Amino acid sequence: MAEQPFPGTAQVLAADNAEASPLRTTRRGSQPPARGSEDGKPPPLLSRRNSILSRRSSFGMVPGSRRPSWMLHRRVSFTGLPIFQPILKTRLENTYRMGPDKGCKFDAERVQRVLEGTLACALGTAAYSPQGSAPLAQSLTELLQNQAKEVVPPRYKLVCHVVLGQQGQQSLVVGSRGLWDPETDSFASATFSNVSLFAVATVYGVYFE
Repeated sequence: MAEQPFPGTAQVLAADNAEASPLRTTRRGSQPPARGSEDGKPPPLLSRRNSILSRRSSFGMVPGSRRPSWMLHRRVSFTGLPIFQPILKTRLENTYRMGPDKGCKFDAERVQRVLEGTLACALGTAAYSPQGSAPLAQSLTELLQNQAKEVVPPRYKLVCHVVLGQQGQQSLVVGSRGLWDPETDSFASATFSNVSLFAVATVYGVYFE
């Protein structure tokens, strides 16, 4: 004898299917839609990791193109800029010399002759000017120092001092004081005057150990 389902069994199954289908639909629809597709907004910005990957991928080389200059260096920073190696200063070996060689000391008489000739050539017919005295004294200092370097032995530091003033038949005394080694260091001085100005130049030679 064939079994027959109860009359209410078909109704219960139909009701269960009807309730399950909205539940599945609700679960599928619980995921929020992608932004920018339905609301009309632009897509979200890439994360930091994605931006770094995109930046690295932009460094790719195209066949036949020239290699960028930053690729020629061995080390490259995180930003893509080359890291240049520091320039090392040249270190000279110590000579252990505490004084000048024999016959290579500061010759005061020779330097004095150079100063006298340079002043006579530079201030032969010059006239004193209050506005132009400062730049004239500065240019004379540089000129006298360069001329004295040609006759001074090596390893000597030179200090040049020039006094420039108006000629008015006045008396003037220029003095100086320094701390040095009298065995190796010395100085030379020269004066010049005309009807308009006077100049006193002094060059000090200090041996550099």
